[in-house]
Amino acid sequence: MSLLRSLLFVAWIYLGMALIAALYAPWTLFSRAGARAAMRTWSRLVRIGLPIAGIKLIIEGRENIPEGPALIAMKHQSMFDVTIPPQILDDPCIVYKAELSSTPFMGFYLKRGRMIPVARETQAAALKAMLRAARAEVAAGRQMFIFPEGTRLKPGAPAQYKPGVAALYRDLSLPCVPIATNSGLYWPAKGLVRRPGTIVVRILPAIAPGLARDAFMRELEARIEAESDALAGVRRTPAAAEAL
Repeated sequence: MSLLRSLLFVAWIYLGMALIAALYAPWTLFSRAGARAAMRTWSRLVRIGLPIAGIKLIIEGRENIPEGPALIAMKHQSMFDVTIPPQILDDPCIVYKAELSSTPFMGFYLKRGRMIPVARETQAAALKAMLRAARAEVAAGRQMFIFPEGTRLKPGAPAQYKPGVAALYRDLSLPCVPIATNSGLYWPAKGLVRRPGTIVVRILPAIAPGLARDAFMRELEARIEAESDALAGVRRTPAAAEAL
């Protein structure tokens, strides 16, 4: 039964993606507003379809998102997580893996939406390019959104926070809002099967700007990992907990 519901849900989201991509393409060719609208519509369509797979969604802590520019850093466990920025932010600027630029539909909309690609194989040059682009988008009033680990990891897996989030925090001098989730329990990073349950996205209080790099990274990782573990029911060994 779970497999059948999962297959129906996968068909729902990918057929919906293709339809939305086709409908919004002419608008998007002439205006970034078209890309923004397409991403919001697809995010809404995914949320509407969650009950097909027996999944509910709860988003907590919206009041912790500040007005104006900010840096938003979210735990990444599932493809579902990419639907969150349009649900909680008016005009998010998402930092994403450069290889996604070549994917059907998504690549076109990421480029037209003025999201920021990062080529991980050229770290120093990639960081400089990311920061240049981020400064311009923040100056335009947008909020930066990043998955600080850069890839999807199973609930409870060892954290792998990358330097990009620290570079943005230092360079932009913005508050950083951590976001925890348990999405990987019900929408795994790999495979077709979705499991019934409740995805919780918990938006945490912002970390004020101005911390030293190492102090910021420790604080960000500790907050996100502790809350994500709690949501997923993960208990780490004392050694693993001390490593956060």
